[in-house]
Amino acid sequence: MRYVRGIENYTCQNSTAITLGKFDGLHKGHQKLIEQVEKYADEQIKSVVFSFDMLPFFEEIGEQKHILMTRKEKYLHLKNRVDYLIECPFVEQIYTMEAETFIKEILIGKFHAKYVVVGTDFRFGYQKKGDINLLGKYQQQYGYKLIVIEKQKYAGREISSTFIKEEVREGHMERVQELLGYPYTIEGVVEFGEQLGRKLGFPTMNIIPIKEKLLPPNGVYASSVILEGKEYKGISNVGCKPTVSDKGVNSVETFLFDYTGNAYGKEIQVRLHRFIRREKVFSSIEALKKQVRLDIKEAEGI
Repeated sequence: MRYVRGIENYTCQNSTAITLGKFDGLHKGHQKLIEQVEKYADEQIKSVVFSFDMLPFFEEIGEQKHILMTRKEKYLHLKNRVDYLIECPFVEQIYTMEAETFIKEILIGKFHAKYVVVGTDFRFGYQKKGDINLLGKYQQQYGYKLIVIEKQKYAGREISSTFIKEEVREGHMERVQELLGYPYTIEGVVEFGEQLGRKLGFPTMNIIPIKEKLLPPNGVYASSVILEGKEYKGISNVGCKPTVSDKGVNSVETFLFDYTGNAYGKEIQVRLHRFIRREKVFSSIEALKKQVRLDIKEAEGI
Protein backbone atom coordinates (compact mmCIF):
# COMPACT_ATOMS: atom_id res chain seq x y z
CA MET A 1 0.00 0.00 0.00
CA ARG A 2 1.14 3.52 -0.79
CA TYR A 3 0.44 6.33 1.67
CA VAL A 4 -0.15 9.73 0.09
CA ARG A 5 -0.69 12.93 2.06
CA GLY A 6 -2.45 15.59 0.04
CA ILE A 7 -4.48 15.11 -3.15
CA GLU A 8 -1.87 16.97 -5.19
CA ASN A 9 0.66 14.20 -4.48
CA TYR A 10 -1.51 11.43 -5.96
CA THR A 11 -0.34 10.71 -9.53
CA CYS A 12 -1.70 7.24 -10.37
CA GLN A 13 -3.62 7.19 -13.68
CA ASN A 14 -5.52 3.94 -13.08
CA SER A 15 -9.25 3.80 -12.55
CA THR A 16 -10.21 3.38 -8.89
CA ALA A 17 -12.70 1.90 -6.50
CA ILE A 18 -12.72 4.60 -3.84
CA THR A 19 -14.32 5.03 -0.43
CA LEU A 20 -14.40 8.35 1.37
CA GLY A 21 -14.84 9.48 4.97
CA LYS A 22 -13.05 10.48 8.15
CA PHE A 23 -12.29 6.86 9.04
CA ASP A 24 -11.39 7.69 12.63
CA GLY A 25 -10.91 4.30 14.26
CA LEU A 26 -11.59 2.17 11.18
CA HIS A 27 -14.47 0.53 13.06
CA LYS A 28 -16.78 -2.25 11.85
CA GLY A 29 -18.85 0.19 9.81
CA HIS A 30 -15.74 1.45 8.03
CA GLN A 31 -14.66 -2.15 7.45
CA LYS A 32 -17.76 -2.77 5.31
CA LEU A 33 -16.82 0.14 3.05
CA ILE A 34 -13.25 -1.07 2.72
CA GLU A 35 -14.37 -4.62 1.94
CA GLN A 36 -16.35 -3.25 -1.01
CA VAL A 37 -13.42 -1.39 -2.58
CA GLU A 38 -11.29 -4.50 -2.10
CA LYS A 39 -13.96 -6.45 -3.95
CA TYR A 40 -13.88 -4.17 -7.01
CA ALA A 41 -10.09 -3.80 -7.23
CA ASP A 42 -8.10 -5.67 -9.88
CA GLU A 43 -5.02 -5.07 -12.05
CA GLN A 44 -6.65 -2.09 -13.79
CA ILE A 45 -8.70 -0.73 -10.89
CA LYS A 46 -6.87 0.41 -7.75
CA SER A 47 -8.48 0.33 -4.30
CA VAL A 48 -8.37 3.70 -2.54
CA VAL A 49 -9.27 4.82 0.98
CA PHE A 50 -9.70 8.61 0.92
CA SER A 51 -9.54 9.89 4.50
CA PHE A 52 -10.33 13.46 5.51
CA ASP A 53 -7.82 14.59 8.16
CA MET A 54 -9.84 16.90 10.42
CA LEU A 55 -7.02 18.01 12.73
CA PRO A 56 -5.89 20.97 10.55
CA PHE A 57 -9.49 22.24 10.54
CA PHE A 58 -9.84 22.00 14.32
CA GLU A 59 -6.49 23.75 14.76
CA GLU A 60 -7.70 26.50 12.44
CA ILE A 61 -10.85 27.13 14.49
CA GLY A 62 -9.03 26.73 17.81
CA GLU A 63 -10.73 23.55 19.04
CA GLN A 64 -8.98 20.68 20.83
CA LYS A 65 -10.24 17.37 19.48
CA HIS A 66 -9.21 13.83 20.27
CA ILE A 67 -8.89 11.05 17.74
CA LEU A 68 -9.21 7.28 18.01
CA MET A 69 -6.50 6.58 15.47
CA THR A 70 -3.31 8.39 14.50
CA ARG A 71 -2.04 8.55 10.91
CA LYS A 72 0.57 5.89 11.69
CA GLU A 73 -2.01 3.59 13.26
CA LYS A 74 -4.29 4.00 10.24
CA TYR A 75 -1.41 3.14 7.94
CA LEU A 76 -0.51 0.03 9.94
CA HIS A 77 -4.13 -1.12 9.91
CA LEU A 78 -4.59 -0.75 6.14
CA LYS A 79 -1.14 -1.49 4.72
CA ASN A 80 -1.94 -5.04 3.57
CA ARG A 81 -5.49 -4.35 2.41
CA VAL A 82 -5.73 -1.54 -0.15
CA ASP A 83 -3.53 -0.03 -2.85
CA TYR A 84 -3.65 3.58 -1.61
CA LEU A 85 -4.40 5.44 1.59
CA ILE A 86 -4.95 9.12 0.82
CA GLU A 87 -4.86 11.54 3.74
CA CYS A 88 -6.58 14.78 2.72
CA PRO A 89 -6.14 17.68 5.16
CA PHE A 90 -9.56 19.30 5.67
CA VAL A 91 -8.49 22.81 4.75
CA GLU A 92 -10.31 25.78 3.20
CA GLN A 93 -9.68 24.64 -0.37
CA ILE A 94 -11.56 21.42 0.43
CA TYR A 95 -14.42 22.58 2.67
CA THR A 96 -15.31 25.52 0.41
CA MET A 97 -15.34 23.44 -2.78
CA GLU A 98 -18.78 22.99 -4.34
CA ALA A 99 -20.02 19.41 -4.20
CA GLU A 100 -20.30 18.94 -7.97
CA THR A 101 -16.82 20.42 -8.39
CA PHE A 102 -15.52 17.84 -5.92
CA ILE A 103 -17.09 15.07 -8.00
CA LYS A 104 -15.78 16.44 -11.30
CA GLU A 105 -12.28 17.53 -10.27
CA ILE A 106 -11.42 15.15 -7.42
CA LEU A 107 -13.37 11.91 -7.83
CA ILE A 108 -13.19 11.86 -11.63
CA GLY A 109 -10.38 14.25 -12.59
CA LYS A 110 -7.90 13.04 -9.99
CA PHE A 111 -8.96 9.52 -9.00
CA HIS A 112 -10.71 8.34 -12.20
CA ALA A 113 -13.37 6.74 -10.03
CA LYS A 114 -15.31 3.79 -11.43
CA TYR A 115 -16.81 2.76 -8.09
CA VAL A 116 -17.63 5.17 -5.27
CA VAL A 117 -18.41 3.48 -1.95
CA VAL A 118 -19.86 5.52 0.94
CA GLY A 119 -22.10 5.22 3.97
CA THR A 120 -25.68 6.49 4.06
CA ASP A 121 -24.72 9.63 6.01
CA PHE A 122 -21.73 10.68 3.89
CA ARG A 123 -21.64 14.45 3.29
CA PHE A 124 -19.17 16.53 1.31
CA GLY A 125 -18.68 19.86 -0.43
CA TYR A 126 -19.43 23.43 0.60
CA GLN A 127 -21.91 23.60 3.49
CA LYS A 128 -22.15 19.78 3.26
CA LYS A 129 -24.53 20.05 0.33
CA GLY A 130 -23.16 16.88 -1.24
CA ASP A 131 -24.73 13.57 -0.16
CA ILE A 132 -25.64 10.15 -1.54
CA ASN A 133 -28.51 11.66 -3.53
CA LEU A 134 -26.16 14.03 -5.34
CA LEU A 135 -23.63 11.26 -5.92
CA GLY A 136 -26.43 9.12 -7.34
CA LYS A 137 -27.64 11.93 -9.60
CA TYR A 138 -24.25 12.36 -11.31
CA GLN A 139 -23.07 8.76 -11.55
CA GLN A 140 -24.29 8.26 -15.12
CA GLN A 141 -22.97 11.63 -16.31
CA TYR A 142 -19.48 11.02 -14.91
CA GLY A 143 -19.34 7.29 -15.49
CA TYR A 144 -19.03 5.82 -12.01
CA LYS A 145 -21.18 3.43 -10.01
CA LEU A 146 -22.34 4.46 -6.54
CA ILE A 147 -22.48 1.82 -3.80
CA VAL A 148 -24.15 2.90 -0.54
CA ILE A 149 -23.54 0.80 2.56
CA GLU A 150 -26.00 0.80 5.46
CA LYS A 151 -24.73 1.70 8.92
CA GLN A 152 -23.63 -1.18 11.12
CA LYS A 153 -25.29 -1.46 14.52
CA TYR A 154 -24.40 -2.70 17.99
CA ALA A 155 -27.11 -3.29 20.61
CA GLY A 156 -29.54 -1.26 18.51
CA ARG A 157 -27.24 1.76 18.13
CA GLU A 158 -25.36 2.78 15.00
CA ILE A 159 -21.63 2.17 15.27
CA SER A 160 -19.80 5.48 14.98
CA SER A 161 -16.57 7.12 16.10
CA THR A 162 -18.59 9.19 18.58
CA PHE A 163 -20.07 6.03 20.14
CA ILE A 164 -16.62 4.45 20.42
CA LYS A 165 -15.10 7.57 21.99
CA GLU A 166 -17.78 7.46 24.69
CA GLU A 167 -16.83 3.88 25.51
CA VAL A 168 -13.08 4.61 25.51
CA ARG A 169 -13.63 7.47 27.96
CA GLU A 170 -15.47 5.06 30.25
CA GLY A 171 -12.71 2.46 30.01
CA HIS A 172 -15.02 -0.15 28.49
CA MET A 173 -12.28 -1.74 26.44
CA GLU A 174 -14.11 -4.98 25.74
CA ARG A 175 -17.05 -3.08 24.25
CA VAL A 176 -14.62 -0.88 22.32
CA GLN A 177 -13.13 -4.03 20.82
CA GLU A 178 -16.63 -5.20 19.83
CA LEU A 179 -17.29 -1.91 18.04
CA LEU A 180 -13.90 -1.68 16.34
CA GLY A 181 -13.51 -5.34 15.50
CA TYR A 182 -10.02 -5.32 17.06
CA PRO A 183 -8.44 -4.18 20.38
CA TYR A 184 -7.96 -0.47 21.01
CA THR A 185 -4.34 0.21 20.09
CA ILE A 186 -1.80 2.87 21.02
CA GLU A 187 1.32 3.04 18.86
CA GLY A 188 4.65 4.60 19.75
CA VAL A 189 8.42 4.32 20.03
CA VAL A 190 9.78 2.91 23.29
CA GLU A 191 11.51 5.76 25.12
CA PHE A 192 14.22 5.88 27.74
CA GLY A 193 12.59 6.75 31.04
CA GLU A 194 13.69 6.83 34.65
CA GLN A 195 13.86 3.01 34.66
CA LEU A 196 11.72 2.97 37.79
CA GLY A 197 9.97 -0.21 36.68
CA ARG A 198 13.27 -2.02 36.41
CA LYS A 199 14.23 -0.89 39.92
CA LEU A 200 10.90 -2.24 41.19
CA GLY A 201 11.54 -5.59 39.52
CA PHE A 202 9.07 -5.01 36.68
CA PRO A 203 10.97 -3.60 33.66
CA THR A 204 8.58 -1.72 31.42
CA MET A 205 8.27 -0.29 27.92
CA ASN A 206 7.25 3.36 27.94
CA ILE A 207 5.59 5.24 25.07
CA ILE A 208 4.15 8.76 25.05
CA PRO A 209 1.12 9.11 22.73
CA ILE A 210 0.55 12.27 20.72
CA LYS A 211 -1.63 14.82 22.50
CA GLU A 212 -4.58 14.24 20.14
CA LYS A 213 -4.77 10.50 20.82
CA LEU A 214 -7.80 9.63 22.97
CA LEU A 215 -6.74 7.67 26.04
CA PRO A 216 -8.99 5.69 28.39
CA PRO A 217 -9.15 6.58 32.10
CA ASN A 218 -5.85 6.47 33.96
CA GLY A 219 -5.32 3.03 35.36
CA VAL A 220 -4.06 -0.50 34.80
CA TYR A 221 -5.19 -2.65 31.88
CA ALA A 222 -4.68 -6.21 30.73
CA SER A 223 -2.81 -5.69 27.49
CA SER A 224 -0.68 -7.16 24.76
CA VAL A 225 2.11 -5.68 22.66
CA ILE A 226 3.04 -6.20 19.03
CA LEU A 227 6.81 -5.94 18.77
CA GLU A 228 8.70 -6.84 15.61
CA GLY A 229 5.74 -8.87 14.35
CA LYS A 230 5.26 -10.91 17.53
CA GLU A 231 2.60 -10.54 20.22
CA TYR A 232 3.43 -10.56 23.94
CA LYS A 233 0.97 -10.46 26.86
CA GLY A 234 1.28 -8.08 29.77
CA ILE A 235 -0.21 -5.23 31.79
CA SER A 236 -0.18 -1.54 30.95
CA ASN A 237 -0.47 1.55 33.09
CA VAL A 238 -2.11 4.53 31.40
CA GLY A 239 -1.36 7.71 33.31
CA CYS A 240 1.38 9.57 35.12
CA LYS A 241 2.61 7.02 37.77
CA PRO A 242 1.85 9.25 40.80
CA THR A 243 3.57 7.03 43.38
CA VAL A 244 6.99 7.17 41.73
CA SER A 245 6.93 10.25 39.48
CA ASP A 246 5.93 13.90 39.83
CA LYS A 247 6.28 14.83 36.14
CA GLY A 248 2.54 14.60 35.46
CA VAL A 249 3.08 13.40 31.87
CA ASN A 250 0.57 10.87 30.58
CA SER A 251 2.23 7.80 29.12
CA VAL A 252 1.51 4.15 28.46
CA GLU A 253 3.89 1.95 30.42
CA THR A 254 3.79 -1.79 29.79
CA PHE A 255 5.28 -4.78 31.59
CA LEU A 256 5.42 -7.93 29.45
CA PHE A 257 5.24 -11.37 31.05
CA ASP A 258 7.49 -13.19 28.58
CA TYR A 259 9.87 -10.65 27.04
CA THR A 260 13.50 -10.21 28.10
CA GLY A 261 15.03 -8.20 25.24
CA ASN A 262 15.88 -4.53 24.83
CA ALA A 263 13.07 -2.61 23.10
CA TYR A 264 14.39 0.96 23.45
CA GLY A 265 13.94 2.90 20.20
CA LYS A 266 11.67 0.26 18.69
CA GLU A 267 8.08 0.80 17.51
CA ILE A 268 5.40 -1.09 19.40
CA GLN A 269 1.62 -1.28 19.32
CA VAL A 270 0.00 -1.61 22.74
CA ARG A 271 -3.43 -3.29 22.71
CA LEU A 272 -5.68 -2.61 25.70
CA HIS A 273 -8.00 -5.55 26.38
CA ARG A 274 -9.62 -5.00 29.77
CA PHE A 275 -9.63 -2.43 32.55
CA ILE A 276 -8.28 -3.78 35.86
CA ARG A 277 -8.15 -0.83 38.26
CA ARG A 278 -7.82 2.95 38.53
CA GLU A 279 -4.44 4.61 38.94
CA LYS A 280 -3.77 5.55 42.57
CA VAL A 281 -1.08 6.83 44.91
CA PHE A 282 0.34 4.13 47.20
CA SER A 283 1.68 4.72 50.68
CA SER A 284 5.00 3.06 49.89
CA ILE A 285 7.00 1.39 47.15
CA GLU A 286 6.39 -1.97 48.82
CA ALA A 287 2.63 -1.40 48.67
CA LEU A 288 2.94 -0.57 44.98
CA LYS A 289 4.98 -3.71 44.29
CA LYS A 290 2.41 -5.84 46.09
CA GLN A 291 -0.40 -4.34 44.01
CA VAL A 292 1.51 -4.84 40.76
CA ARG A 293 1.87 -8.55 41.58
CA LEU A 294 -1.91 -8.71 42.09
CA ASP A 295 -2.46 -6.88 38.80
CA ILE A 296 -0.26 -9.37 36.97
CA LYS A 297 -2.10 -12.30 38.48
CA GLU A 298 -5.46 -10.85 37.42
CA ALA A 299 -4.24 -10.08 33.90
CA GLU A 300 -2.81 -13.58 33.49
CA GLY A 301 -6.27 -14.96 34.25
CA ILE A 302 -7.96 -12.82 31.58
